[in-house]
Amino acid sequence: MARYTGADCKRCRREKQKLFLKGSKCESAKCPIEIRPYPPGEHGRGRTKDSEYLLQMREKQKCARIYGVLEKQFRGYYTEANRQQGKTGENLLRILESRLDNVVYRAGFAKSRDHARQLVRHGHILLNGRKNDIPSARVSPSDIVEVRESSRNLTPFEVAKAEAGDKTVPAWLESIPTRLRVLVHALPERQVIDTQVQEQLIVELYSK
Repeated sequence: MARYTGADCKRCRREKQKLFLKGSKCESAKCPIEIRPYPPGEHGRGRTKDSEYLLQMREKQKCARIYGVLEKQFRGYYTEANRQQGKTGENLLRILESRLDNVVYRAGFAKSRDHARQLVRHGHILLNGRKNDIPSARVSPSDIVEVRESSRNLTPFEVAKAEAGDKTVPAWLESIPTRLRVLVHALPERQVIDTQVQEQLIVELYSK
């Protein structure tokens, strides 16, 4: 399976904002973007002309990096979103939010989406009572996502239970921390998705 294997912090610096790819490190003083708030590379501190195309490309890159999706898969999601009724940009975000790894992260079972993908791949997550080790699997309304019983005593999940009160779970999900279970009530509308992206710029980029 193709995936990005480089430094996550460079991605945040490239976008000149925190994408929260490293969990608790992003909240600490050790976050590289706090120390070097400019893009990586020899010319990182240089001024670039923010053309219309550059703004659109940067917004697409930022969105893909937040959700941990590579270009080919992201393009496929856009094509699917464009075929659906409603606003393409909102459909795109809804598709990305419905990924299994994102739901695991949103439920508070993992510190980051990258951590959530690892938990899913290692077979710790059940979808409707069956093991599902595909991070890109999509949930639907009324689905149940939970941690496998034999995995509940592992350190990451013990920590998740202990910190359940500090995690805000989106309204479209209902979390049951004591059972490490989350219920999917509905797929989210744009107003409840807190991802800081301007999806209209992504639509404009792909519409050219």
